[in-house]
Amino acid sequence: MAGGLFADRFCGPAVLHAADDLLVEHGFGALTIEAIARRAGVAKQTIYRWWPSKVEILLDTLIEDSNKRLPVPTEKPTAESIRGYLRGFARFLTRDPAGKVLLALIAEAQHDPDTAKSFHERYLGPRRGQERDMLARGIDAGEVSPRLGPDATIDALVGPIVYCALTGSSIPRGLVDTLVEDLLRPRPN
Repeated sequence: MAGGLFADRFCGPAVLHAADDLLVEHGFGALTIEAIARRAGVAKQTIYRWWPSKVEILLDTLIEDSNKRLPVPTEKPTAESIRGYLRGFARFLTRDPAGKVLLALIAEAQHDPDTAKSFHERYLGPRRGQERDMLARGIDAGEVSPRLGPDATIDALVGPIVYCALTGSSIPRGLVDTLVEDLLRPRPN
């Protein structure tokens, strides 16, 4: 957490929950440090002492929530566990408030280079590394044999899900199954 031990222990959870809730209620543009402070019941100066911006607060929220509610599988990956992870990712983006945080940060990163840099360093890079490791372990175990390299495979698997969520489209029921079958070529049973 960017906020450190003090923030984590004393005001962090309230600030993170307030930011998450306010983003869902009012959107990224209307989210302010003042509103977060009011909702969390802390002084604005306390927030600025531990977080330089609303983006950093949202990143802490996203990291914490996605680690809890959307962990990348660490057990021996199979086509089914990867499929399950992708289904969970689709639910996370469309039903979980933390998914709204992820989508807001993706959108903001398109317009703000500082947001893009922090987002990549703190969230996307580490998560992509975990996903790449999951895929590599599945390949090594002979469970999947992707048609593309690891990074292109990850992009091709998550890209359509993110696109649907960003555009407000529903995610077709068979999308994940089609992606897994066509891109990962699971080992026959």
